[in-house]
Amino acid sequence: MIRSMTAYASAEGQTLRGRLVWELRSVNHRYLEMSFRMPEEFRALEGKLRELIEKRVSRGKVDINLRYRGTPTPGRLTLDAGLLASLRQLEQEVAVALPGAVPASRFEILSFPGLVVESDLDQTSLFDGAIALFETALDDFIATRTREGERLRAVMLDRLDAIAAVVKLVREWLPDIRLGLRQKLETKLADLKQPLDPGRLEQELLLYLQKLDVDEEIERLGSHIAEARQRLKSSEAVGRRLDFLMQEFNRESNTLGSKSVDNRTTQAAVELKVLIEQLREQVQNIE
Repeated sequence: MIRSMTAYASAEGQTLRGRLVWELRSVNHRYLEMSFRMPEEFRALEGKLRELIEKRVSRGKVDINLRYRGTPTPGRLTLDAGLLASLRQLEQEVAVALPGAVPASRFEILSFPGLVVESDLDQTSLFDGAIALFETALDDFIATRTREGERLRAVMLDRLDAIAAVVKLVREWLPDIRLGLRQKLETKLADLKQPLDPGRLEQELLLYLQKLDVDEEIERLGSHIAEARQRLKSSEAVGRRLDFLMQEFNRESNTLGSKSVDNRTTQAAVELKVLIEQLREQVQNIE
């Protein structure tokens, strides 16, 4: 199945610890590259997230962003009873040593480092919820790439049909072009004052026509068209293979243009280059 490398998806959900929002964006890239932006408390999830993406994405620059807005949880904050008892004992000793000192307020005591303990009992459930929500966003992300890929596939097949139509015309023109070349050459040779050996004339004529022969280029273009169509039916990632085929398309169209001795094939070569460039632009987006 053809997939685009350009896509966007998001998923939002509420957990007991707060609200999570995942966003995934991707653009064209030669390989798979991932970039994460997450709150520090979620950094431990990065390895798992990379693994999930690598199983389903092979190419593209993917940006993963997580926004988290925490909410207070009943019973989440507790006091360190042992530390509190020690502080009470110290406060009594200070009161004896410095009877005129002003006692510390309750809020000042609460600010003592380590006295207030934040429970981590629900950290696992928070991570599980974040991963489940990420998988939802990833499903949507893949679906978006697939829908865009199907659109690109239709455009590419249309361009391939147009290229095939030009190749068919050139193939139909070739016999007439060869005949015209032969007649022109024979006319010029007939004007020569010095008569030529008929065998030598035929040999030179054949060599001349062989240099201008584009049968191989036409056949290879037909083969490349068939290969591209077959690749567009594949369920695997085919972007790199299609990139290579675009180079081959260009090579054959350039050779066709350089060998052209007829205005029709010259125009056909130009049209082929335009169509191939349009096809290449679409291939650049394929995974």
